[in-house]
Amino acid sequence: MIHGIVTDIQRFSLHDGPGIRTTVFLKGCLMRCEWCHNPETIDPAPQLLFYAGNCIGCGECVEACPQGNHRFAPADDGGAPAVATGGAPRVITHDFSRGSCSVCGACAGRCPASSLQVAGRRMEVADVMAELLEDRAFYREEGGVTLSGGEPMMQPEFARGILHACKREGIRTAIETTLCYPWSRIEPLLGELDLIMFDLKLADAEKHRRHTGVSNRLLWENLGRLNRCGKPLIARTPLVAGINDSEDEIVPIARALGRLDNLLYYEFLPYHPLGAGKYEALGRTAPVFQPPSGQTLRRLVHAARAQANNIKIYINGKPENYEIQHTTGSLA
Repeated sequence: MIHGIVTDIQRFSLHDGPGIRTTVFLKGCLMRCEWCHNPETIDPAPQLLFYAGNCIGCGECVEACPQGNHRFAPADDGGAPAVATGGAPRVITHDFSRGSCSVCGACAGRCPASSLQVAGRRMEVADVMAELLEDRAFYREEGGVTLSGGEPMMQPEFARGILHACKREGIRTAIETTLCYPWSRIEPLLGELDLIMFDLKLADAEKHRRHTGVSNRLLWENLGRLNRCGKPLIARTPLVAGINDSEDEIVPIARALGRLDNLLYYEFLPYHPLGAGKYEALGRTAPVFQPPSGQTLRRLVHAARAQANNIKIYINGKPENYEIQHTTGSLA
């Protein structure tokens, strides 16, 4: 049986393709984008997230952990603060030894406050389909299933198995990908896909490597091949202030997209800091970035339009002619 590692299955998703969708986030990503808002999907192996602020100090994890990686101590003994339950209230700390954790998940299974969570579970295609079919009634005319990540191309056989099973059930399929993989890994999936959504993060090759860790050469090569396949496409650029919110980056991207025959639209995704808590839960320092200003966003929309007036431009899933808010880069 084909199996893989799934980070999460998100139901009633409205931002991962048309209609109401169920999004399957696969574990693992080749890129190391500095602004990534899903850091728990990067490592291909399961990881334990510790949300210290949720801890109620019940001590269930201490009893569950076979390695003894959890302990509670008085607040002045270091660690993450927690409020003990039962008896006289007292402030304590929850000390988690991450380095020796085997991610067995025993502590997360016992935690009543979701302070401890495992990102990544081994699933077979049949297991995934059992969850997807529960949402079938919501897909209707436009919705369906989207494979995301991380990067689905990191688990090509598992991804293909899920997509094939969906098509067999008459469920529309989509994928979110960086396209930075050999064509031999992408081509076998095309027959199982109704829509391909891909990221164009940076046009400049050196900047792309510097900020994501990989070259964008394969992306540009694969884009031409995809155009010849006739599959509907959606292109997206995550906009990060000071990184790619310039005409030097957006103009060549828009120019290339204007040559595509099957592009549904080009979408700008202003940066948001919603992944900060995940970094902390992984024991990492959250990156600090900002979205572009409303004025910058308007300028980039106009610049892209000037290069390719035949393409539709969206911002956060809505047509660009909505009012852009200067303070957040989002739409009214």
